Amino acid sequence: MHRHSDRGFTLIEVMITVAIVGILAAIALPSYQAYVQRSRVPPALDALSSLATRLEQRYQDTGSYANGAACGATLPAAENFALACVLSDGGQGFTATATGSGPVSGYGYTINHLGVRATTAHPKGVPAASCWSMRGGTCDS
Repeated sequence: MHRHSDRGFTLIEVMITVAIVGILAAIALPSYQAYVQRSRVPPALDALSSLATRLEQRYQDTGSYANGAACGATLPAAENFALACVLSDGGQGFTATATGSGPVSGYGYTINHLGVRATTAHPKGVPAASCWSMRGGTCDS
C-alpha cells in the first residue's frame, strides 16, 4: 500500500494567519498615518523660529521689526504651510503665523515678538497652554 502525504496548510491555518495579519494592520496603520501627519508639521515650526530669529536680529540692528510697512525679514517657505507676518505697535512688535493647507489643513501656529508660541488650530483641539506641541497634558519643549 502506498500512503499519500499531504503537504501545505489547512484552510483553518490560512484563515487564522490572515486574521492575525488583519488585526496587526488595523493597529499599525492608524499609528503610521498619525506619525506621517506629525512629520509634516516641524518644517513650519522651524520656519517660524527662523523668521522670529531674523526679526530679532533686525530689531537689534535697527530698533524696529519693520522694513517700511512690512516685516523686516523675508518669509521663509514651509511645505504645506502659508507663512505671514503682521506688525504691531508701529513696528515694535510682530506676530508670525503658519497656516496649514492640503494634508495639514486645520493646523495653525504663531510666534510673537515676546517669544510666545501658540497653537491656534489643531484637528485634536488647541492646547490651553502657550506652546506648539503637547505630550499628554503638558507642553513638549
